[in-house]
Amino acid sequence: MLTINPSKRITAAEALKHPWICQRSTVASMMHRQETVECLKKFNARRKLKVRLLAILHVSIYIEQSTPHPLHFLFSIICSPQEPQTTVIHNPVDGNKVLQQKTPFSRSRKQEIIKVTEQLIESINNGDFEAYAKICDPGLTSFEPEALGNLVEGHDFHRFYFENALSKGNKPVHTILLNPHVHLIGENAACIAYIRLTQYMDSSGMPRTMQSEETRVWHRRDGKWQNIHFHRSGSPSIPSQ
Repeated sequence: MLTINPSKRITAAEALKHPWICQRSTVASMMHRQETVECLKKFNARRKLKVRLLAILHVSIYIEQSTPHPLHFLFSIICSPQEPQTTVIHNPVDGNKVLQQKTPFSRSRKQEIIKVTEQLIESINNGDFEAYAKICDPGLTSFEPEALGNLVEGHDFHRFYFENALSKGNKPVHTILLNPHVHLIGENAACIAYIRLTQYMDSSGMPRTMQSEETRVWHRRDGKWQNIHFHRSGSPSIPSQ
């Protein structure tokens, strides 16, 4: 009855004489039920194959990140178009879950930014101005509590604190970077935001902790990362005595 061509379509009288109508209790239920079961079996088998291929591809991404896996072609036939691999990142600060596409290059580059930031903080804790100047751009700009809301440019402002308050003979200082979050800006620029906890001993010998929120902008020149700008709020970087 659903045939488009009227000359090939059965008439109403012929339809009433069809076994699917006149013998519905025996013919219709068995014929279509079996076809439905077969279709469900095929669909279920296809679904299981897709799940297994996804599992294999997930492992192969970590084992052979630089070489295309031969199962990619088969997977593209079954699940076309192929979706990019994503990773769920949980932010312990705000509790939100965000989907981010990650590649081996981005992961290693973000680790570079975190490491060089830790080296910069270590040079401050050790009062090592020479190491600090190598990591920071000569035209470094900053907003920080010590500058009282003014934009500071260059190293001279920070040199004063290194020479008078951050000498190497001071009491030990320990810093923790909490929840560092890195934004890659092309191949040669990045921005990192984090919370900085500084532990120190005050003049009475009691342990103290300060907290500040920092954002640093990094630029890669001649294969080396340099800090070109930072913004710090909260406590000053020099422990109060």
